[in-house]
Amino acid sequence: MVKKTENISFEQSINELESIVNDLEQGDLSLEDSMTLFERGLNLSQASQEKLSQAEQKIQILLNKDGEEQLQDFDASQAD
Repeated sequence: MVKKTENISFEQSINELESIVNDLEQGDLSLEDSMTLFERGLNLSQASQEKLSQAEQKIQILLNKDGEEQLQDFDASQAD
């Protein structure tokens, strides 16, 4: 069973992307299987980039707190 890209961790996404790249580089797959893996890879890449953007925003919020120790709630809708 393949998990949805939004339900897996960043690390799991990277590991799966590495596996996909290896499988595609082997060249032993049918065109249909290659396209399916390529699409999965794109989805994983986009989800990973979104998770990185959210992490960067959280770090920026922390750095801009001017030494205050309280954390703000993170609003994922502001990640773009």
